[in-house]
Amino acid sequence: MSEKKKALLLLSGGLDSAVALHMMKEQNLEVEAVHFTSLFCTCGGKGGGCGPAAKVAESEGIKLHIVNKGEDYIEIIKKPKHGRGSNMNACIDCRIYSFRKAKELMTKIGASFIVTGEVLNQRPMSQHRKALLIIEKEAELEGLVLRPLSALVLDETLPEKEGWVDRKKFKNISGRGRKEQLSFAQEKGVKDFSCPAGGCLLTDPQFSRRLKDLMEDKPEFGSKDVALLKYGRHFRLGEKAKLVVGRNQSENDILEKIKEPKDYTFVLVDYNGPLALLTGENIKKYKEFAASITARYGDVPDRGVKVKVEIAEGPEAGKKVIEVLPAKDAELLVFLI
Repeated sequence: MSEKKKALLLLSGGLDSAVALHMMKEQNLEVEAVHFTSLFCTCGGKGGGCGPAAKVAESEGIKLHIVNKGEDYIEIIKKPKHGRGSNMNACIDCRIYSFRKAKELMTKIGASFIVTGEVLNQRPMSQHRKALLIIEKEAELEGLVLRPLSALVLDETLPEKEGWVDRKKFKNISGRGRKEQLSFAQEKGVKDFSCPAGGCLLTDPQFSRRLKDLMEDKPEFGSKDVALLKYGRHFRLGEKAKLVVGRNQSENDILEKIKEPKDYTFVLVDYNGPLALLTGENIKKYKEFAASITARYGDVPDRGVKVKVEIAEGPEAGKKVIEVLPAKDAELLVFLI
């Protein structure tokens, strides 16, 4: 082994990256980690937090850097160079983005190479051999990405060739199974990891439908528009008008906070029910239908009788109450996203 080097490890907080971190800690290395957050991450909850990664880093006693994927990342998701998976996931472009950001941080902290918990052929789009090479090349990290879980079935990296790490201590894992990682974690006392099989909303069919609808309706969308996709039931009432109906009090509160001055909100007057948010353009002509949908999801005992719905039409217009029949399920299906 040569002089002690510093490595920067990409830490999701999941099983594979936690095992990779422990393996690198057993080498003669100084290790720091970076965790990426985004609106699409579910590992830390709907806010895309870093809880699991922070716990793993704390248990291993290493410094953790947090990097948020912002508006520049959303632009990549809109038009991914390398295409999408079965849903809206742009896995190769996502990895290239993360690796570029990691390279910037690597240089800043004086690290010599990158470490990941990736396993060859575990993910069909981004972890086959060709994809790994494309990602490294476009991130300008060729030969500097060490994957200790699959190192023995991959070409030697610069850290291995230079003796910065001991290649013989790495593994030859390939494929989607995680028995060997789980066994290692149990044997070594690795804990506090989560999301062992992912955690990205872009792979979720329902969220992907909503995102695709947003892209078609509002091509220049931003992070606030994406955030709204994560809550409630969504109905496309017109080309530029959408209704979002809260499913619980927590979502009602979030929709109230997200509301912009031009938006309308709807609540039942005499019964418990959701808060619904009508947003977009030319929304005035949809307010009666939006009110009837709101009534449909309230605790209304007789859906054949009209109920009162209060509409807040913005700070200048104030609030109005109208009476509507609750919408029928059959007529809602065509509008549900």
